[in-house]
Amino acid sequence: MVRFCASQSVSIEVPTFSVPIEHYFSQTERLVHALVDPSQVTVLGEDIFRLRMRPLRFMMLALEPVTDIRVWLCQGRVMIQSQGCYLSGHESLSNRFSLDLQGVLEPLTSAGKTTLSGQADLQVRVDLPTAFRLTPKSILETTGNGILNGVLLTIKQRLLHRLVADYETWATQPLPVSSVGQ
Repeated sequence: MVRFCASQSVSIEVPTFSVPIEHYFSQTERLVHALVDPSQVTVLGEDIFRLRMRPLRFMMLALEPVTDIRVWLCQGRVMIQSQGCYLSGHESLSNRFSLDLQGVLEPLTSAGKTTLSGQADLQVRVDLPTAFRLTPKSILETTGNGILNGVLLTIKQRLLHRLVADYETWATQPLPVSSVGQ
């Protein structure tokens, strides 16, 4: 069994609007669509989403991980946790594959400014096919860790650019007529 892991942290200053970002965080579907390409997301239920990742190249394999994640708000923080996974098109390898994603994103306010602070940890364990057992473990781990880091960096970039922009759009849109005066 080979273990790959990656971790990313982020700190982003967010603009101040009359609607605090904690209210935006309660819109979990909107939040997920800001972090991940909406074409890769299926809503399974309240706060549960299926993410179909773009195919990843690992040595001679093209792997397409599919994972279910739970995204919920807990004490003002967004919590993200994987719930299960499989490799699309590789059923035999799926039985020997596990993915664990843990993340948190929280607003911190100081001196009237709000900063989002977050951390994501991604770990994959896989029992590789026999052909890969001849490859030195250090090469496998370096390659696998690099791929996972790339996945987290992509999500981080979307967080830095899309989440703040989407929050601004959401916070500045006019209230629906039916809710004015209520």
